[in-house]
Amino acid sequence: MPNEISKSVLISGCSTGIGRATALRLAAAGLRVYATARRIESIADLESAGCRILSLDVCDENSIRAAVGEIEREEGAVGVLINNAGYGSEGAFEEVAMDEVRRQFETNVFGLIRLTQLVLPGMRKQRWGKIVNLSSVGGRVVLPGGAFYHATKFGVEALSDALRFEVKEFGVDVIVVEPGAIMTKFGDTAAERVDACEKSGSDYTEFNRALAASIRRMYAGKPDVMGGVADDVARAIETAITARRPKTRYPVTRGARVMLRLRNWLPDRAFDALLGTQVTAPAPSDSAR
Repeated sequence: MPNEISKSVLISGCSTGIGRATALRLAAAGLRVYATARRIESIADLESAGCRILSLDVCDENSIRAAVGEIEREEGAVGVLINNAGYGSEGAFEEVAMDEVRRQFETNVFGLIRLTQLVLPGMRKQRWGKIVNLSSVGGRVVLPGGAFYHATKFGVEALSDALRFEVKEFGVDVIVVEPGAIMTKFGDTAAERVDACEKSGSDYTEFNRALAASIRRMYAGKPDVMGGVADDVARAIETAITARRPKTRYPVTRGARVMLRLRNWLPDRAFDALLGTQVTAPAPSDSAR
């Protein structure tokens, strides 16, 4: 029989990285965790760690409805939703294909919206719930080459702010988690997207190559003092969902906190100049004329 108040946890995107680390940490803490991924075989091992596993593709309406419906039949409601599924698409604004732009928004924004819409009725009915949206320091600070990824994360921040006000009287908290550079496969995916944008003789060729190399360096190997690992984010999520009165935002990593302070202090042109010391701006090339 479902509990009177369900505190069951639904996590999207658990095959790797932050989603997997969060599922493991919360299950170890004794929470009832439903770990999900598009390919259920990629999370089969999480069952032995105490998780329930479900197939969930956040870009597929039927898949979202099926996952939420199954949890509601077993638990009565989804008590905690952790919107983690997402990826980074990078590359010069002009050269990213529109199909890729749409896929980026479908995964990072529209999937999050629909999953949240479907769990909210159950949360409102039981007058309790936690919604954790995985944004990024990139939801408040924009770096060159990441226009569409940053746009999705700025969107997540805005959606969260509006939703927080709308559902607070129903006992539902909306929490944004903002990781900095975390050593996961996120960097590999982002760099591969840059590589896919490359066009011979383009004014952006060298910029894209430098961008891909920078992303790979940032996410390779062990984290430095400014970065972190997936469990650092999982720990912040655990703190947020177990707090009686959680913060509205949780930046994760020292690097994220430093970037946020700099962006708040510096005017736009000054911040652009700072970025120019780290990234060479695209410029006309002889071969592209």
